[in-house]
Amino acid sequence: MRAFSLSSSSPPSPPPSPPPPSSLIFPNTLRTILLKSTAVAVSFSLLSSSPFFPSAPASALETTVASPSSTELCADVGREEAETTQPELTNEAEALVGEAWEVVNQSFLPHAGTRPWSPELWLQKKEDIRQSRIQTRSRAHDIIRKMLASLGDPYTRFLSPDEFAKMAKYDMTGIGVNLKEIPDADGSVKLKVLGIILDGPAHSAGVRQGDELLSVNGIDVRGKSAFDASSLLQGPKETFVTIEVKHDNCSPIESIKVERQLSARSPVFYRLEKLENGDSSVGYIRIKEFNALAKKDLVTALKRLQNSGASYFVLDLRDNLGGLVQAGIEVAKLFLEKGEKIISTAGRDHQVQNSFVAETAPFVKAPLIVMVNRRTASASEIVASALHDNCKAVLVGDKTFGKGLIQSVFELHDGSGVVVTIGKYITPKQLDINGNGIQPDFNQLPGLNEVNNYLSQCQFQQAG
Repeated sequence: MRAFSLSSSSPPSPPPSPPPPSSLIFPNTLRTILLKSTAVAVSFSLLSSSPFFPSAPASALETTVASPSSTELCADVGREEAETTQPELTNEAEALVGEAWEVVNQSFLPHAGTRPWSPELWLQKKEDIRQSRIQTRSRAHDIIRKMLASLGDPYTRFLSPDEFAKMAKYDMTGIGVNLKEIPDADGSVKLKVLGIILDGPAHSAGVRQGDELLSVNGIDVRGKSAFDASSLLQGPKETFVTIEVKHDNCSPIESIKVERQLSARSPVFYRLEKLENGDSSVGYIRIKEFNALAKKDLVTALKRLQNSGASYFVLDLRDNLGGLVQAGIEVAKLFLEKGEKIISTAGRDHQVQNSFVAETAPFVKAPLIVMVNRRTASASEIVASALHDNCKAVLVGDKTFGKGLIQSVFELHDGSGVVVTIGKYITPKQLDINGNGIQPDFNQLPGLNEVNNYLSQCQFQQAG
């Protein structure tokens, strides 16, 4: 069972322990699956129409994994081979329902749906399902759909094998992998391939899930973030990138040449506009979506506009329905002081409980206006709230959409999947985005003096 995580305040209390394996619907089969497989979670933020049509596909952000320590890797090879010979003790249809039930049991955010949820209520759901005979795959899929619908969360849903395959095509690297920073036993951080598109460019070239990425075109990526490494992997379609990987701690370094399959398009459009009084110029920048090129192309736009005389900037996020959450976080960092909080995420799983902060000085300190509307959603709301709550920008327009939930997409063993809401976003001022949106400061574009006065007052209040 693979798990792709869709779209991370102070960590909430740890979740209640799930029922022991012996109490699952199909204990032996599911326990075998959980032991034999690597539970990979790739985080997503819903794309364009997704906040309005929850069945729309999502775009990959990150991967997380529960993996053995480096010292266990070599010793476990023989053990894993032995485990794969164990016979399946229940039929496939039952195992599918058991997998889906357990995913919700371990990860679902209790208040995400319109109906009450607790481990006890979910355990009763399992008992109700046990009364039915599940003998076909289509019957299992129907039961999973009804089971997930009972949560009352429009974002928690079932994906057929075809729908899951379409979702897997979203790839921020261009070669069909998703990367994650994994802490090692010695305190260092490794970049691991924890999501891979089967028969994609990287997989066909010999890259495997769990590989450690060491370099990209001769550039050492050890110590770099997964996002930075993914950006290095990006390039024009049908060009090649050479990477160095290690399949495990017992393997030598291998150099692999991979043909890029996908190429992200620039989402950034910009122009310099002179004001009527002629005394100053404004740099207008529109970001259509947050993809792997958003940060790099925004830096280019900011440099060129500054060199052309822009004294302040307008960042237009209207009709931007999101994209890669990590790309939004990286964009926000360009305007924030070191240590300022961007966003926090909360959920039952400790891997969802994170706070993201800026690590360096801001790239730009000029006054900033962020334009938003009712179709500003998800990653765009993260950027808008981070800049607003840290007194770096005024918001202009209409209240934003209010999509602040995090989903994970878990692949079941027949190639189908379930999307489950696992967490939510919390702004630097501890506001819950979901269902609330973000209220702008002005309905119409203010003058530069108004912007400066508003930001100065905000910073004064924040300091007090």
